[in-house]
Amino acid sequence: MKLSDIKPYTHKVQYYETDKMQVTHHSNYLRFLEEARIDFLDQIGWGYAKMEEEGIISPVLSLTCDYKHATTFPDVLTIYVTIEQLSAVRLKLAYKIMNGEKLACTATTSHCFIKNNSPMILQKESPDFYATLKELMA
Repeated sequence: MKLSDIKPYTHKVQYYETDKMQVTHHSNYLRFLEEARIDFLDQIGWGYAKMEEEGIISPVLSLTCDYKHATTFPDVLTIYVTIEQLSAVRLKLAYKIMNGEKLACTATTSHCFIKNNSPMILQKESPDFYATLKELMA
C-alpha cells in the first residue's frame, strides 16, 4: 500500500458541534482527529478492532492543534492523515483539516503501543503492523 492509496476522511460539521456564534467549537476537532485516525487505520488494514484482537492498544500521549480558519455548520471538512514519525515504540501522526480550499487546522497526535498492560516494541511484537506503517511514512 502507498500513501497515495489512502483516501482523506470527510466530516460534515453538525449543528450541535457549533457554539452560540455558529462556529465549530474547538473541542470537536479532537473528535474529528480520532475519526480520521480510525478511518486511516481501517484503510491500511489495522483498524482498532484488529489491533484489539491482537491485544494491542494505542493511547494518545500528546496532541497539538493549531486552528487556522473557522468552520461552521454545514461545512464539509476533508482530513488528511500522514505518518510524521515512527519508532519501534512510538507513532506520531500529522493531520491537515481542509474546508474546501481553506486550511482550517493542522494537528498532531503521538501514540505508544501497549500489550498486556505493558509498553511494547511494535517492530518486534507486531512486525507486520510496523512494516505497514513504515511503508506509509511521508
